[in-house]
Order: sequence, then structure tokens, then C-alpha cells
Amino acid sequence: MGLAPSAPQPSQISTKNVNKSWIASAPQIHSQKTKAAAATTTTKLHVKSLPQLKPKRLVIIVTPTSTKLPYQNVFLRRLANTIKLVDQPLLWIVVEAKTDSKELPEILRKTGIMYRHVVYSEEFMDLEAELNHQRNLALGHIEHHRLSGIVHFAGLSNVYDLQFFQQLRDIEVFGTWPTALLLANRKRVIIEGPVCDSSKVIGWHLRNMNNETITSPIHISSFAFNSSILWDPERWGRTSSVKDTSQA
Repeated sequence: MGLAPSAPQPSQISTKNVNKSWIASAPQIHSQKTKAAAATTTTKLHVKSLPQLKPKRLVIIVTPTSTKLPYQNVFLRRLANTIKLVDQPLLWIVVEAKTDSKELPEILRKTGIMYRHVVYSEEFMDLEAELNHQRNLALGHIEHHRLSGIVHFAGLSNVYDLQFFQQLRDIEVFGTWPTALLLANRKRVIIEGPVCDSSKVIGWHLRNMNNETITSPIHISSFAFNSSILWDPERWGRTSSVKDTSQA
């Protein structure tokens, strides 16, 4: 007698040796309280404030020139090569007599320096009188246009260290320093400088290497000053000769 086939039984799958990475994990349920806490969490960034940078003052260099000066254009190029290495801002005011020659304006254009070329038509026989006139024209230009900066007279024959121009920017009102003048033809060095009491200039000493007193005037390149002395009458207690002017 044959046995009747048994009814098919559901298969039993053992998960003992099955790779569990194939089996999806049960979903995790987050409470509304946890979600709300995550949503309200803020991050505070601590940013270190940078120091305030003080803008550099404008340095105004005034240079008088004259065809009476030997090697004028050679010295002008040498001075330009020094000035263009100075950090900005800087303005170079060059003064000369009116002429048909285009050589000096061409030199100035090629320097890459911000400059102003001031000319005049008066004629002078005396060189020193002409140079003084040129300096006065430059001062009048600064006053008329209210140029704000530190003014220094730089002669064509002057030789500078670049650090000198950086120190000019530290001047508040008036600054002065010792100067050595080399007289090549006479093989002599003249040293002059201020006599100070704290921050005040109370005198000036002029002596050469032999300790002999000299009565020559103070060298024009031995000092610098704040240009507002020229055009700010309320600050300095003086009457301005210029009315309704503005910087241009």
C-alpha cells in the first residue's frame, strides 16, 4: 500500500549563517522632542576682530629746478628713481621756469610717480632768489588746493634713505633732524641740526668738522611740516589768504 504524499510544508529559513548586511535594519524612530532640540541648536562662532589700520599720510615732495643748475636732468632722474620706490601715497611737485623745452615734462611722465608740474614766467638773474620763488609757488599751490599731507623740500642734489620717507609720515606738526652737507670741492663736511627741549625746537646749531661756528642759513631740506599749517586758519590761529578753495 503506497503512502499518500504529505502536504507541502512552509520552508523554514535560518538566519544563523546569513550575511546580516543584506538584511535591512529596523527603522529608528526619533521623538518629536529630539527633532525640536536639533532644530533649535545654534553654533556660536568666535571671530577675532582685526586691528584698525591707520591710513598712511600723503607725503608732498617739493623740488625746485633751474636750467642754471648743472646736470639738472641727470639729478632729476636720480631723485625720481628714489622717490618711485617710496610707498604710496606720495605727490611730487616740481617747479621750473616756463620754457619751450619738453624734456623735463617727458622725464616726469616716464617716472610713474604722481606729480604736479608748476611753471612760471618771471625771470631771475640770481639762482637763490629763483629757487625761493619756486618754493613759494609750490606752497601757494598746496594752500590753494588744500593738499593735506607732510611737506618736505627735496633738492636735486639730495641723497636719501628710503626709511626717511616713512618717518616723515610720523610727523604731527613740525619735524626736523640733523643734516650732513658734503662740499666735494672743498673736501669739507658741514653738520647742522636742531637744539631741542623735549618735543620743542628751541635753537639750531651749525658747525663743521673743525667745530667752527657757521652763520649760514638753515638748510631748506632739514625739516618737514604738516601742510594744514598753510590752509587751516582755525586750527593754527592765522588768517588764510585763500577763500573758498578745495582740494583738487
